[in-house]
Amino acid sequence: MNNWNQFLVLQGAHGSDGLFDDFGAALGAADLADGFVAPITDLGLIGISGDDAATFLHSQLTNDVEHLGAAEARLAGYCTPKGRLLATFLMWRNDTSIFLELPRDIQPALQKRLQLFVMRAKAKLHDASADAANQLILGLGGAKAEALLKTWFAALPSAPYAKLEQQPHGTLIRVADAFGAPRYQWLLSAESAQAVWPALAAGLAKGGNDAWRLSEVHAGVPQIGAATQEKFVPQMVNFELLGGVNFKKGCYPGQEIVARSQYLGKLKRRTTLVSIADAGAKAGDEVFAVADPEQPCGMVVNAAPNGAGGIDALVEMKLAAIEQGTADAGSVRHGSAGGAPLRFLAMPYVLDALDL
Repeated sequence: MNNWNQFLVLQGAHGSDGLFDDFGAALGAADLADGFVAPITDLGLIGISGDDAATFLHSQLTNDVEHLGAAEARLAGYCTPKGRLLATFLMWRNDTSIFLELPRDIQPALQKRLQLFVMRAKAKLHDASADAANQLILGLGGAKAEALLKTWFAALPSAPYAKLEQQPHGTLIRVADAFGAPRYQWLLSAESAQAVWPALAAGLAKGGNDAWRLSEVHAGVPQIGAATQEKFVPQMVNFELLGGVNFKKGCYPGQEIVARSQYLGKLKRRTTLVSIADAGAKAGDEVFAVADPEQPCGMVVNAAPNGAGGIDALVEMKLAAIEQGTADAGSVRHGSAGGAPLRFLAMPYVLDALDL
């Protein structure tokens, strides 16, 4: 990894401690739509192996693990007994292990918490980020990415959350589309990454963690981090709309509350896509409706620089605030009722609880 970090620095990557946010300038939506490649250095990977790995995880997560196929990936959440999300994962498996991808800064605590519930199950957890095949993650997307990937892969995953089993060049997972084009995560060794990087960098805009986060925001995919743990039930961040919750599976921590939110009441909060002309806006910040300035109406879930001096963000808020903000620019603001206004953008999928 140190060699890869040194390699990226020589290529112009900016960051520290192995976390590279950009290559000198933030990419905007237009850059990502055209085509980009981004080393993702802020995500970690938990590997779970053993005869009971799937059964154990099935009892802990919001999605079906027992029927997870080798050619697919799924989103999944991990909740408290009160139904509040502690983490959201991208999940997949190979012949020996199931993998959970999550922010690197919350991985140790989440891995330790999961380990506490293994009990007598034949399941072993380890930090899979160090495995040779998973040493590095490259994020790719935009109009030009597919043609370049075909340099190394004879066929590409045909739909979001389809996965190519480990190939000579690594594992390729298609995730949620953004900007009208597929996005991919390519897991590979450091040696392989250095071999493919020159061709990718020559044909695509170079980004880092910020570019990948921006693409996730525009795909409408929430990521729970340290600032937002225990703040949301899954539906508040649209997680069931993305296939991250299976309501037919067995019990898991918080399952009763998640199910009750789905079936026994009308949803009152959702997450939507906005742009904020405040470069300091970040996950965990509150937003306020001008009409009701005394209490927050929502919270920033994820945020990323948009290349124009501000940030684009996924923001969870009351349905009434979303409806008002969509109709009346400036009616919802960041930090306080006098803060920077939220400009509401089109979501990539339908928020079914809204009457717009």
